Amino acid sequence: MYLISLGAGILAGILYGFLNVRSPAPPAIALVGLLGMLIGEQVVPVAKRLIDGAPLSAAWFAEECQPKITGLASKEKAAPGDEPAQHG
Repeated sequence: MYLISLGAGILAGILYGFLNVRSPAPPAIALVGLLGMLIGEQVVPVAKRLIDGAPLSAAWFAEECQPKITGLASKEKAAPGDEPAQHG
């Protein structure tokens, strides 16, 4: 069931990537599908980069794809005040 959800999510993410729309948050049972959607959305920029002949690097992936998958802004793009509050 989870693999089907992940596969469907990746396909939906690819479609959402082509349509340039954000992913909706599904119910708790479909969180694996949401992960697939978020990963699938990143197939489009990777494919475009490969078609353009640009190299894929860990730094590029961390800057462009990882923040969209994790929901956390990269440290370079984070504005002052965007840091999470630390309680101590």
